[in-house]
Amino acid sequence: MAQPRRSANGRTASGIRDVAARAGVSVGTVSNTINHPEMVRPDTRKVVEKAIAELGFVPNQPARVLTGASSQVIALVVLDLMSPFFMEMASAVERAANEAGQMMILCDSENARDRERALLQLLAAQRVRGVLVTPATAEVDALPAWAAERQLPLVFVDYKGSPDTCSVSVDHTTGAHLAVRHLLALGHQQVAFVGGPTVLHQFTQRSRGAKQALLEAGLDPATALVEEAVDGIGIRDGMLAAQRLIERGLPGAVFCGNDMLAFGVYRGLTRAGLRVPEDVALVGYDDITFAADWIVPLTSVRQPIDELGYRAANLLFEHSSGDPDHVHQQITLTPSLVVRASSNPAAG
Repeated sequence: MAQPRRSANGRTASGIRDVAARAGVSVGTVSNTINHPEMVRPDTRKVVEKAIAELGFVPNQPARVLTGASSQVIALVVLDLMSPFFMEMASAVERAANEAGQMMILCDSENARDRERALLQLLAAQRVRGVLVTPATAEVDALPAWAAERQLPLVFVDYKGSPDTCSVSVDHTTGAHLAVRHLLALGHQQVAFVGGPTVLHQFTQRSRGAKQALLEAGLDPATALVEEAVDGIGIRDGMLAAQRLIERGLPGAVFCGNDMLAFGVYRGLTRAGLRVPEDVALVGYDDITFAADWIVPLTSVRQPIDELGYRAANLLFEHSSGDPDHVHQQITLTPSLVVRASSNPAAG
């Protein structure tokens, strides 16, 4: 014989039949109120909702999904939980989820394709409402079809998808162009670019934007751009990049593919006895919260991080609503440059 469910305080938890008895309606009416409220008359729905609140009844989420009701859980899969960029983006997604009466779960692919696919497989099995994902590689052509086969609504974040997908991305080519053009305007003729893993399209686009700015200035990127790629996207990786650049011959300006790399480059430079900005002009990317409060306030390309996460979450809600008229959208946001002391010669 099945044992009654117990609540956290040890008391027997109320079931759907208890709610039906309290409200004076059928079990089916309670089920429809929870799963398909549009099918229940407003006055009846209020009575049932009152009974649910009084009894503290908590619906069984997997059972709700089996009835055809939409899950109230979305997932966000990011590359690195330690990254302030992704944490700021997750905060925006969480806010959008709260406003929509949904819950967000956060997953870390650790920038590994195999782990990313394993997470997506698990989320599909759990029948979440949908997934926001920043892909671990640019090779995602097969992913939309894979998700569609499993009825898993998918929205790419910080990656521009094809017309058969939904995505919200940032024009990173333009962002890098802004950064390097700023350094050229200061009189620099050679710029170092510190990028993360080359499999990440964000760094590929930023490299492309840097080269475009140099070409427009009449400089040859083959000699005017010194590229240093590292395996990670954190402070230690930036310190390693600084050490390598110093050994190779450090230009007077360094543009980093994100702010955490820039913080690491700063540490590497200062440990080598070099000063920012007097000896080296330094520019980051993302403009995370810490950038303005860094030891030397960091010039950075500002991504609209909050808008990126918020709009992606709302696009996922539209995509997963079951609306047959839904049209996939590929939204591209525009970055801007925030100039601070790290690239200002007068700051010294």
